[in-house]
Amino acid sequence: MTTRPAAVVVLAAGEGTRMKSSTPKVLHELAGRSLVGHAVAAVQELEPDHLTVVIGHGRDQVAAHLGQTPGVATVVQEQQLGTGHAVQVALGALPDLDGVVVVTYGDVPLLTGATLHELVDAHTADANAVTVLTADVADPTGYGRILRDDEGAVRGIVEHKDASAEVRAITEINSGIYAFDAAVLRSALGQLTTDNSQGELYLTDVLGIARSEGRRVGAFVTDDPWQTEGVNDRVQLATMTRELNRRVTERWMRAGVTMVDPATTWIDATVTLEQDVVLRPGVQLHGSTHVGAGAEVGPDSTLRDVTVGADASVVRSHLVGAEVAASASVGPFSYLRPGAVIDERAKAGAFVEIKASSVGEGAKVPHLSYVGDATIGAGVNIGAGTIVANYDGVAKHHTTVGRHTFVGSDSVLVAPVELADGSYVAAGSTVTAGTEPGELAVARARQRNVDGWVARRRAGTATAEAAHAAQQRAGDDHVEGESV
Repeated sequence: MTTRPAAVVVLAAGEGTRMKSSTPKVLHELAGRSLVGHAVAAVQELEPDHLTVVIGHGRDQVAAHLGQTPGVATVVQEQQLGTGHAVQVALGALPDLDGVVVVTYGDVPLLTGATLHELVDAHTADANAVTVLTADVADPTGYGRILRDDEGAVRGIVEHKDASAEVRAITEINSGIYAFDAAVLRSALGQLTTDNSQGELYLTDVLGIARSEGRRVGAFVTDDPWQTEGVNDRVQLATMTRELNRRVTERWMRAGVTMVDPATTWIDATVTLEQDVVLRPGVQLHGSTHVGAGAEVGPDSTLRDVTVGADASVVRSHLVGAEVAASASVGPFSYLRPGAVIDERAKAGAFVEIKASSVGEGAKVPHLSYVGDATIGAGVNIGAGTIVANYDGVAKHHTTVGRHTFVGSDSVLVAPVELADGSYVAAGSTVTAGTEPGELAVARARQRNVDGWVARRRAGTATAEAAHAAQQRAGDDHVEGESV
């Protein structure tokens, strides 16, 4: 069982100038979470007594963002004077601690709670004063190098800028992620100096101080170097996004989800899927989306904060904040906006937009319709081209269509209006008043045919010629009929 840390400190104060963005680096997103959000999610698995994020650049934005996560405290590093100084600031805001303190970063999105558990377990089992997470990488450029003695014990870390050519040849790198004994950390931080090329207080120097005092310094080597990689620019952000998505899609496939083309399937870390879901090419699932067992999504569909029930189908559509119940179908080319609810076995068909409305069990909105602020009862059929006119230019009003009511094609329901159960609306009607059960609403002008209009107003056109030819054929047929 992993020792519960006394505290976790997440360093997230840097400016991130290489991102070239007005957004603080740690708020850039991948797979449905911010960079710092991924960091916090990982360390929360340790269930520390205290979780503190050190912020600096863009502090107001970052603090507001982190304020949405319970149990996370922030402390401001007014001047970025190095990693050692950042941890000093964090400990200064905490009570005296006994036990393990974990330090990690706000820009290492692939680091997992499982790896942090292993780090703390190794630290505790070896009775270390400090344990550093390391990895062996092909290109260690930019990383601090791990120095070991002849027996393999860690004797220190040298930053890349301060390293000799011989040290730079070392491929075991410092991730910047540590488990410390709280007392050792507090004492060593008080001994740090700025005697280095950057003139900063390096947290890495704590290892050398601990070793000089005869304390044990260890390393936990991860076999997954991706978990030590940080994000410093947009290229690295895209690279990490691809890798994280590869891991997310692989995990769901191993859990029983079919993905026809994982390379074009993008799934946020916050999405949940059940067994036998089928995801076709070009699918994007974001936010709190959940897809039930046996449902099929895609191709070319985007869902954000959507619930899809078992055995439902969503084809070439865009859904946001909607609910699709079991065995319901959506698409192709539908747009379901927040508050849209498609009940069991109901249908929102081709080129349909639905917003803040419920479509009852077995009801159909098959094609070319807009439904807004409405309640559509069970078994209703909404004909092609129907519009629920919910907005009068000032306020939005509600429309109710009763159970098993039939609305003819090309109708307009002008809200507020209520159609009773079992009623009909004639095609082409503009309905401004409700119906009683069993009534037919006819709200359209009587047709009037103007004889000879084409000949008078469109003479010389192809239409006039066609009409004249048809009239001649009709006359010939009449004469032939009389002769018989």
